[in-house]
Amino acid sequence: MTLEDRLPSKIKVLLADDQTMIRQGFGYVIGLQADMQLVGEASDGREAVERTAELRPDVVLMDIQMPRMSGIEAIQQIMSRWPETKTVILTTFDDQEYIYQGIRAGAVGYLLKDADVEEMLAAIRSAFRGEAIYKTGLAANALLRVAASGPAMTGADTKPPMLEPLTDREQQILQEMAYGLRNDQIAQKLVIAEGTVKSHVHRILQKFGCEDRTQVVVAALRGGMVD
Repeated sequence: MTLEDRLPSKIKVLLADDQTMIRQGFGYVIGLQADMQLVGEASDGREAVERTAELRPDVVLMDIQMPRMSGIEAIQQIMSRWPETKTVILTTFDDQEYIYQGIRAGAVGYLLKDADVEEMLAAIRSAFRGEAIYKTGLAANALLRVAASGPAMTGADTKPPMLEPLTDREQQILQEMAYGLRNDQIAQKLVIAEGTVKSHVHRILQKFGCEDRTQVVVAALRGGMVD
């Protein structure tokens, strides 16, 4: 085994935005990171899908308003063909409808273009780990507004169908997931092992019939199961 084989693989990032300056600025910062690699750029949604097919990035930073194909439609196509790829919406607009459409399309996060560098890099790393990025300082109320745009969040009829009821511990962990905490942070807060948290998260996903944390959090918020 060579030294290169032993080194941890870098997070492969694709940057899709129709503004050249945004691609150059964010791309430069990403390229400086020891754990990231900017594998490609796209200037519209259709090119983003094509480049994803070609480069198979781990994370796509996706603008919403682009020519030829919108970022939302591009996310839908990427998720249907490469569901393992994580997409983070990159936009100027802190708008409920955009967030709602992004979640429905399969994006795991929502990042404003005026975010500082550290927030942008943290979003990429969080997305790569499969964590939802809607309960950050950038969009603390965004996911709640998305949830509120659906059915009322009170009453038994709004609760999502569950394969099994949650245990008390699973309910605790679900609440922390809604706050945007990582597994290690949940473990520290609840004073349990991180492996135990991972097991509970897996069971929560199974009980909701969801594929990722974002879907679970959205379903729980809409059903009034978390604050």
